Amino acid sequence: MSESIFDHLRSRFHLPEDRVYLDGNSLGALPTTTPAALANTVEQQWGSDLIASWNSHNWIELPLTVGDEIAHIIGAEKDTVVCCDNLSINLYKALLAALELNPSRRVVCVEDQQFPSDNYIAAGIARLLGEDRCAIRALSISDMTSDNLNDAAVLILSHVDYKTGSLRDMQKITEAAHQAGSLVIWDLAHSAGVIDIDLVTTDVDFAVGCTYKFLNGGPGAPGYLYVQKRHQSVANPISGWMGHAAMFDFESGYRPADGIRRFLTGTQSVLALSAVRSGLSVFENVPISLLRQRSLTLTGDFIRQLDARSFSVSVDLLTPRSDAKRGSQVSIALNDAFSISQALIDSGVIVDFRAPNIIRFGFSPLYNTETDTTKALEALETIIDTRRFEAPEYQVRATVT
Repeated sequence: MSESIFDHLRSRFHLPEDRVYLDGNSLGALPTTTPAALANTVEQQWGSDLIASWNSHNWIELPLTVGDEIAHIIGAEKDTVVCCDNLSINLYKALLAALELNPSRRVVCVEDQQFPSDNYIAAGIARLLGEDRCAIRALSISDMTSDNLNDAAVLILSHVDYKTGSLRDMQKITEAAHQAGSLVIWDLAHSAGVIDIDLVTTDVDFAVGCTYKFLNGGPGAPGYLYVQKRHQSVANPISGWMGHAAMFDFESGYRPADGIRRFLTGTQSVLALSAVRSGLSVFENVPISLLRQRSLTLTGDFIRQLDARSFSVSVDLLTPRSDAKRGSQVSIALNDAFSISQALIDSGVIVDFRAPNIIRFGFSPLYNTETDTTKALEALETIIDTRRFEAPEYQVRATVT
């Protein structure tokens, strides 16, 4: 039965027959419904109904309605998620809100090796507010304990490490932070849609994420922000008219809307939100727990096959073997990783490279298969053994790796 479910899910994506797509952790594949959804938004709603569509097609509510659809996927309550802006801007909002909620503290704890943009945002806020109000402390993941967080206002942490694919214990770390009097912001970029998250049970304060990876919202698709209900009275630090209590009264002074709506700022892209909504529709009636099990099956099979192969160079597995500690990607480290990744892509196996020497194989449980695993590893072995990666064309780096 499960196999037929996954065959059906795979059929809901445009997947070129001559390629193995293992980069859903960077950009999800195109859902088959998205072109028609965008065409309807452009041709019918915008083209025929024009500005009336803000009411007749409820464009004005899309950040909230799409947010509620995301809430279902990340284990959040209704009216706690808004889909808007991007992950970095939403992190900016969450971090400043957390500092306001914890005014007697100034330390922002970050993981020293997490996705750089998160730390750039934190550092930018520290420069803006000054050392007396915001000081950054970098910790290793093993140091995320109550003792090391006892003076922290807030901890920012990725649920799944973008380089290694290691999964962090959300409940344990959140409990440790709360025991220390710290709030927590979780970055769900590499876990939403592939891991059965429960933000309510784990008592998470804030969470941010993007919709273009495993949620298949399209390139540059908007991010989202989760704010636990007990924190929703805090100010949105980027107050704009879309977060106003009566936006079309055009009052000269700002009055924040109630609830999650206040975390809106400016007008959002209706086209982008329409694409996100189409991507989210694939998740309807599919338990995230089932997708999690499929993800573990695929990544576990990849690791087993990797172990069984004999490569002519050293290939180091960075991703945890334990199911409880693994996200939905497998990362390996090896010399000449960039050129090998380019040879893989040229062979029809789409992966990505992360400096200095990492190749990531991202598995989407919605459309990847065991056959993808075998083809990818066969290509990897051939490229290494024949040293095909030494060809000059594989040494040239484009802007995006």
